[in-house]
Amino acid sequence: MPGKMDFWDALDDLVDSSSVIVDRPKGSGHPRYPGFVYGLDYGYLDGTVSSDGEGIDVWIGTSKEHRVTAVMVTVDLVQRDSEIKILLGCTDDEIDYVERVHNETDDMRGLLIRREHI
Repeated sequence: MPGKMDFWDALDDLVDSSSVIVDRPKGSGHPRYPGFVYGLDYGYLDGTVSSDGEGIDVWIGTSKEHRVTAVMVTVDLVQRDSEIKILLGCTDDEIDYVERVHNETDDMRGLLIRREHI
């Protein structure tokens, strides 16, 4: 509908009005799966809520353009939940990394949705 905010504009607004908290810096291990090392900074948007009751998850890339570049929709069969992960300022290689990470095991699957025309 003309004049309405689209999905990407709404995500931009959510990110712009939130603080990004990095609680798992690049190179750190996952708290429950120590064999997994984060290849990018990972955190959440402060003041938001996801299906797990915590803040909306964010992968933070190295692009100078600090905008929403994609989203990953995940299904976790261990936690029995589904979430959205926002990719913020990610390069093409970083987007590929996030997609690979969320599809490495049989316990989790992710669907990547890239933003076009940034």
